[in-house]
Amino acid sequence: MTPAQFARMIDHTQLRAYATQIDIAELCGEAQQYGFAAVTVNPAWTSYCAKRLAGSGVGIDAVVGFPLGATTAHVKVEEAHDAVRCGATEIDMVINVGALKSGFPEFVEREIGAIVKAVRGIPVKVILETGYLTAREKVSVCKMCVRCGAAYVKTSTGYGNTGATVEDVALLRRIVGNELGVKAAGGIRTYADVMAMVDAGATRIGTSSAVPIMESMRNESR
Repeated sequence: MTPAQFARMIDHTQLRAYATQIDIAELCGEAQQYGFAAVTVNPAWTSYCAKRLAGSGVGIDAVVGFPLGATTAHVKVEEAHDAVRCGATEIDMVINVGALKSGFPEFVEREIGAIVKAVRGIPVKVILETGYLTAREKVSVCKMCVRCGAAYVKTSTGYGNTGATVEDVALLRRIVGNELGVKAAGGIRTYADVMAMVDAGATRIGTSSAVPIMESMRNESR
């Protein structure tokens, strides 16, 4: 994999509550410099990033229902609509984990389907927050995502009890096969972390450590 190909697998992420406009400007500049797939930001920064990155080839990835997934389905749909209006080219949505754990999988599936439908044509990555789920629940949500036409299943928000694991990435890949992408996110800080996730089946990586990871990759390639 060339550095350019490697960079196109990475969503350069800044989701801290205290991120300033200077931080977001830096994020966008780095994304352009390295050629990352997208910047992942909170919705309030979507229009700013869209203007900064216009014509750059870097996507604008807005999170929805982040990080708890506990807003109503109506609010998530409106949040996704608004993000797209503001220039989002991808959506990362958090499922309602509590509803799933309460035994209401049909509600979770309807919510995923509603967001996919609301932003028709925009890739939706569905965040499972795998650290809270049983293996059976992970399988169930993956199958929902396939049925609903999501673009990716994603491991974690980075704000849960655990981040991405090789085992979870491998499980998600096994269930969705080649129909969906798999995004690994949460606790991915080194080049070795990225390669372990890629080897397990990840096709996109979400990380706030993208720049040092890229520099490590370039050093490995020399």
